[in-house]
Amino acid sequence: MSALSRRRFLERGGRAAVGLAGAGASAAVALAEDAVADTGADRLVEQAAAQWAMLFDSTLCVGCRACELACNTDNELGRTPDEIFEGRPAEDARALAPSVFTYVTFHQVEADPSTAAFGKVQCMHCIEPACVSSCPVLALHKTAEGPVVWDGTRCLGCRYCMMACPFLVPRFDWDSRNPRITKCDMCFDLQGQGKPPACVAACPSKALRAGTRADLLAEAHRRIETRPRRYVHHVYGEHEAGGTNFLHLAARPFDELGYRRNLPMRSYREYTKPAMATIPYVLGGLGVALGALRWIINRRADVAAGGHEESQP
Repeated sequence: MSALSRRRFLERGGRAAVGLAGAGASAAVALAEDAVADTGADRLVEQAAAQWAMLFDSTLCVGCRACELACNTDNELGRTPDEIFEGRPAEDARALAPSVFTYVTFHQVEADPSTAAFGKVQCMHCIEPACVSSCPVLALHKTAEGPVVWDGTRCLGCRYCMMACPFLVPRFDWDSRNPRITKCDMCFDLQGQGKPPACVAACPSKALRAGTRADLLAEAHRRIETRPRRYVHHVYGEHEAGGTNFLHLAARPFDELGYRRNLPMRSYREYTKPAMATIPYVLGGLGVALGALRWIINRRADVAAGGHEESQP
């Protein structure tokens, strides 16, 4: 076989390898799209029915902020009562901080006190958390019991979870020499001992309630059906972002209480799953293509060196 014919053979072989890699990637995309059609989202929602959850009824909240004080005390966040109760509650999730896991928000239409209402901001503990799927080292994970917890021994400090969370919850401890991601963990340790979350136990008006997600959803819908004029006919968190384990009832539209609106009813992970599923196949195909390219280059060099030696007298 001549040197020229070898080159052509190797070039054709390299193109074939690249083509096979591309075909593998295309097949992976197709398989991933099929997987999304059957992501098991319904199965996850069914599993979440027995998980720990919380229900916040805004119509019962009196804005005392005892939940904030209890959360601060139980988690040893270091704020004094004066710091907690100083001034009015904030209006949105930006009040969360490394030392603030939950916050009561205050909302009033102009100066009409009859329109006063409160919201509660904290981790929503999504059924399929975007923060978990975005974490490259699994420092955040969804427990079988329901809460989403953080493992500081794994965290890289990349802050992808902050960008991924649709509810703007995780916070980064910028002022610390050993920074960490902070957020509510639904008092995972307390609940493991059979006790309710600290904020639930401290609420004097019973605006907060703990239980399984199925029971709390049933209770929320029962309240709406029993007193339809009292509530917006929607349980916030039942479907938002694929469903959450922190549920909310209110007498006013949720966007008027600072809650994020226009969220998809599917989990964010379902949107990213096709792309994430193709990565191993694409990388594998790319490795095959680059390996074939290197082999071609080396063979050409060998052929060229051999031809040069043959031409020597």
